[in-house]
Amino acid sequence: MSVLRLGAPTAFGKNFRVPGDKSISHRAVMLAAGARGTTTIRGLNRGEDVAATIAAMRSVGAAIEESADVVRVTGRPFAREAGNVDCGNSGTTIRLAMGLLAGRTTCTLDGDVSLRRRPMERAAQPLRLMGAAIETTAGTPPVRITRSEGRLRGIDYRLPIASAQVKSALLLAGLRAGGATTVQSPHPSRDHTERMLSAMGVKIDSRGDTVRIEPGELTAIEELLIPGDLSAAVYFITVIAMSSRANADLIDVGVNPSRVAALDVMRRMGVEFATLDEEILSNEPRAHISVAGGAPLRSVQIGADDVPNCIDEIPALCALAALAGVRLEVRGAAELRVKESDRIAATAGLLRAFGARVDELDDGLIVGEGRSLRAPGRVGTLGDHRIGLTAATLAAALASPIEIDDADCIATSFPSFAAHWSAAFGCRIER
Repeated sequence: MSVLRLGAPTAFGKNFRVPGDKSISHRAVMLAAGARGTTTIRGLNRGEDVAATIAAMRSVGAAIEESADVVRVTGRPFAREAGNVDCGNSGTTIRLAMGLLAGRTTCTLDGDVSLRRRPMERAAQPLRLMGAAIETTAGTPPVRITRSEGRLRGIDYRLPIASAQVKSALLLAGLRAGGATTVQSPHPSRDHTERMLSAMGVKIDSRGDTVRIEPGELTAIEELLIPGDLSAAVYFITVIAMSSRANADLIDVGVNPSRVAALDVMRRMGVEFATLDEEILSNEPRAHISVAGGAPLRSVQIGADDVPNCIDEIPALCALAALAGVRLEVRGAAELRVKESDRIAATAGLLRAFGARVDELDDGLIVGEGRSLRAPGRVGTLGDHRIGLTAATLAAALASPIEIDDADCIATSFPSFAAHWSAAFGCRIER
């Protein structure tokens, strides 16, 4: 484990770039691995989580070539016997692989100590209804999948909790079902899987919170372009928003409507920004986000309808509220309890270390008003990349240096974090 020493910001850049979208990157590699032909992917997130997806797809038979600028994935029939498939620390990798590989191969999906604590029955149970032979280990990984000769069954299924990962697992399993599969969700969730399935030639119909997929084959995309990751951009926006002297543009960031709830919350809080030059490439919208700092902020609430589409950004939004001294109430976010850490407890603990008043709820948090924050000398991440990034954000907004323990986890979602952060804010960074 390493310690990251971040110096205080000395200057603000004008144009920032963030890594490729992690959610889209996972899906690009997996769907390309199951497609006929070769897909060339540009802008792929090169963090450790996506690297786990690449390794997992190689282990079941896909041919994947990597260079500095592109990743080329050639789909092949999945191996009948794939042995142990290591998913690292990535919940997206293991849950989507459960659907993609269901019935197609015999393998054991496993991961690190953190992943072995995360719940898998929410995906395994509906996949069993489709006829897949899947066994979890007391509800968690390792997950054993057994190949079957026949096709899966199409089902109509209502998710008890909105989850893009579980929805995606069922849609991927539906590709080789004996009939259509319909998935209903109690709240909207990100739709990257649906967009990419459509781009690869699958008949899929999304209406409101209901998605219906017909069985079919995936066709490779000659060039698939990944936009910048909005979840990473939110940390930069927070720092810029808290500086009265800062104005900056984040270049080529994904603005998929199912992912912009965090921007909606920021706008309601009073953050001043504009999305410019929006276009759709590879079936995903992207734009430049121009941010002006120094606007006064106000208190807001995040409810259950908002949470599925800003689940990853909630620690950063809590940090923004604490820095601005306004109240933020988050409800309906119990899913945060089973991320890489108990992210509700971890976020509350981190904010308290900076002097914020925080009430921890079963399904969320309440950040109190009116406290002045001060950066501690050193904080930990609990092995959670979002907590490490939020700590860096708090310190930068306070123009303070900080040391972050167990900082290696930041690379799971944000490769080359130190280089990006230093270029944006002029921080001296040492590992």
